[in-house]
Amino acid sequence: MSLKQFVKKHIVNDSHPFFMYLWQKHLDRMYDRHSRMSYAEIEAEISRQYRRMFGRTLNWDNPQTYNEKIHVSKVYMPSPLKTRLADKVAVREWITEKIGSEYLIPLIGVYDSFGEIDFDGLPSQFVIKCNHDSGSVTLVKDKSKVNREYLRRKYATHMKRNFAWMGWEMHYRDIPPKIIVEPYLGDAINDYKFLCFNSKPYYCWVDFDRFTNHKRNMYNLDWELQPFNQRDYGNYDKPVSPPECFDEMKAIVEKLCEGFDHVRADLYVINERIYFGEMTFANGNGFEEIIPEEWAYNLGELWPFDTSVRRKILAEHSRP
Repeated sequence: MSLKQFVKKHIVNDSHPFFMYLWQKHLDRMYDRHSRMSYAEIEAEISRQYRRMFGRTLNWDNPQTYNEKIHVSKVYMPSPLKTRLADKVAVREWITEKIGSEYLIPLIGVYDSFGEIDFDGLPSQFVIKCNHDSGSVTLVKDKSKVNREYLRRKYATHMKRNFAWMGWEMHYRDIPPKIIVEPYLGDAINDYKFLCFNSKPYYCWVDFDRFTNHKRNMYNLDWELQPFNQRDYGNYDKPVSPPECFDEMKAIVEKLCEGFDHVRADLYVINERIYFGEMTFANGNGFEEIIPEEWAYNLGELWPFDTSVRRKILAEHSRP
């Protein structure tokens, strides 16, 4: 049982200040330990987690499956461009250059700390999230009911996160943390995530009801439902038609994935308008199981992979 699970079960809920204090102390110790690890220690830790999750050995020397390649890539193949595009603030300039600013969700503000936010000046509904992590989204549907002290504590914790030292997604290491506030656009929005390999989009998955009863469908670019999925999400139980702008979405993604051996490009469709979501280089941090297993190999085959990169780095460096 993890610290988080123990505290929630035996002490307090996860919004209690005492829990948040304990959780931050736990994260601080983890960050310190992880940041001092050598590459050999990082591989050993990831391999233990991988065996526990998948029941098999992670092949660092010659990765074959989609998830194996994610792990090798996230540790040994960061780049300044990946860092720029993983930053939800910095990526906006790149999106403007690539496809145009009309595809960006408007900003209410970008802040270096929670204390900078003028809550009285915010609309009654809005969204808060960080630029340097995942899972920090807060949907505010009624500002008058917001517990500001809880949010202050929550974002104090998130602002100290560094995904490089949580799951060794090394392209996150140098992102300066910020808080973003955007307009609230609804909580039942479907998003479209395009899996791209070798500068080409191949599949689009659609998430449904992410904040209630999360389901996921996988489609090819002809909108044919595919026989694979991730984890235990399961398919949506109703027929789904492609958005009317699907051809435009595919054209946009072809521009966004150009030059990448692998990336996941996310788009939203809101009131018949296309908006950019994010660029993801380590889908599920490499720990979301592809079901059935044969598709983990099928996706891996689409990803052109230079296994010499890891060997060169290990020959020159002992730690990140």
